[in-house]
Amino acid sequence: MKMSKMFVQTMREFPSDAEVVSHKMLVRAGYLKKLTSGVYNYLPLMWRVLKKVENIIREEMDRAGAQELLMPFVQPKELWEESGRWNAYGGELMRLKDRHGREMCLGPTHEEIITAIARDILKSYKQLPVNLYQIQSKFRDERRPRFGLLRGREFIMKDAYSFSTSQEELEKEYKNMWEAYTRIFKRCGLETKAVQSDSGAIGGSVSHEFMVITDTDAGENDVFYCDCGYATNSNHAVSKLPEAKIEGDWSEAKIVDTPNTKSIEELCDFLNIPPTLIVKTLVYIVDKKPVLALIRGDKPVEETKLMNAVGGLDIRIATEGEIDEMMAVNGFDSERGFIGPKGLKEYNGYPITVVADETVKDLKNFVIGVNKKDVHGVGYNWGTDVDLPQIVTDIRLAQAGELCPECGKPLKVTRGIEVGNIFQLGTKYSKPMNAVYLDQNGKTQPYIMGCYGIGVSRTAAAAVEAHHDEFGIKWPLAIAPYHAVVIPVSTKDELQMKVAEDIYKTLLKHGVEVVLDDRDERAGVKFKDADLIGFPYRITVGKGIADGLVEFKARNEEQSINIKPEDAAEIIVTAVNEIK
Repeated sequence: MKMSKMFVQTMREFPSDAEVVSHKMLVRAGYLKKLTSGVYNYLPLMWRVLKKVENIIREEMDRAGAQELLMPFVQPKELWEESGRWNAYGGELMRLKDRHGREMCLGPTHEEIITAIARDILKSYKQLPVNLYQIQSKFRDERRPRFGLLRGREFIMKDAYSFSTSQEELEKEYKNMWEAYTRIFKRCGLETKAVQSDSGAIGGSVSHEFMVITDTDAGENDVFYCDCGYATNSNHAVSKLPEAKIEGDWSEAKIVDTPNTKSIEELCDFLNIPPTLIVKTLVYIVDKKPVLALIRGDKPVEETKLMNAVGGLDIRIATEGEIDEMMAVNGFDSERGFIGPKGLKEYNGYPITVVADETVKDLKNFVIGVNKKDVHGVGYNWGTDVDLPQIVTDIRLAQAGELCPECGKPLKVTRGIEVGNIFQLGTKYSKPMNAVYLDQNGKTQPYIMGCYGIGVSRTAAAAVEAHHDEFGIKWPLAIAPYHAVVIPVSTKDELQMKVAEDIYKTLLKHGVEVVLDDRDERAGVKFKDADLIGFPYRITVGKGIADGLVEFKARNEEQSINIKPEDAAEIIVTAVNEIK
């Protein structure tokens, strides 16, 4: 490819609406162009990267015994009703009607479609196990699309689905996919950590996410890990707490004045107590229903855990207005900071669900809100002064320094970008959709299913987050849009142009994807664009060619070297052959 013909336009500055490195770099380097919120045009450079990621995925999925198909992007309501997800999925499901009034949706995932295909074709145990996959565009109507390709509304994904006759068979395929994923991300130049995760809207009993560990702001989840091998994301992390004071010194339960103590810190200072003696009450709205979360005063709530505890799909903290209404409906005059569970019955037509974190069940003589402004209850105990909720479970966000649940050493935390996930679905879809096969005894049995996803566009963006510097992208060789660029310093110098074109032709002959920067631009402009775009190798033909030498530089190395043109070409050809 000649640079003068390439459909690319680099920018001098980063886009003003970009928040993370990958978004900034990919737009500035001419890979992406925004169409609308959360939706992007993949320009030629980006498309080359994505196709390479796809090809690596295909090769490893085929190697693992999976078979590729392609399912429709638009899906009928009826199948989603069969699975029970039409009304449960939430606002991310983009619903629409065709010209005949039939309700449809844009596929955010394809469990319903693949299950329907399987039940029509896989009739006998002799046809199982099977693993089917596709690489397809998806659409999820994110409330707040951000981070470019890392949290867009439209994205490219590989999703695979396995059908087995037993849990043991499913676990075998789960391990097979785990190993395939490890190979895929390694070939893409990414170091990943497989962590326990929440199954979310997909469902299932066991799931893991493959996370790219990054120090950038793009990391969407905290990853908790320990040297013993324990690793999980924040919405699944558990920990042991260090010893703390959990019994107050009050001799009796009473209500005391605590003016202007809306925060835990203010209440602790006023009463001269540690936060471990406070039962904090937080008000949430889960699927439009009111939920109170009770947790120890020094600990934060992990919202996904809370949402799962009540079987919800969407969660948010209640607004001040909603809290005021809730207090009024239940006959109280209170506000945030003084709320407690006692006496709160219903709101907005729904009964109020109360969930207590495990950290509060052993507290004694504690402090708690009593739904009256500027006062708190002190010396309270469960059962005598306030009822312990029926739902007591782990809704706590783990924190760095807390103790590993497996070995007891302090947990470490870092940021991670999810690029893949694997789920043991079991019969979550096969049972409600009556997707069955005949076993050896002629009896019908539901398929035991697994689900395995990789974000193709997310993987490319994660590679940028993991491999860049202040000057631009450092693509791993296997997924770079082009392997090398050849830059003649002066296009008017006949010798420089001849040698540059000879190197270019030699590399093409040996299967190297190479760009010849034949633009009539200053050398500095060409170098900046080469670094910004992220070509893994750069050969510069300048005045040194009079002595038979060119400048050779690998993008991921600081220093360049002066070598013979044929030696530079050989280094690149050898490197490219190693990744094929």
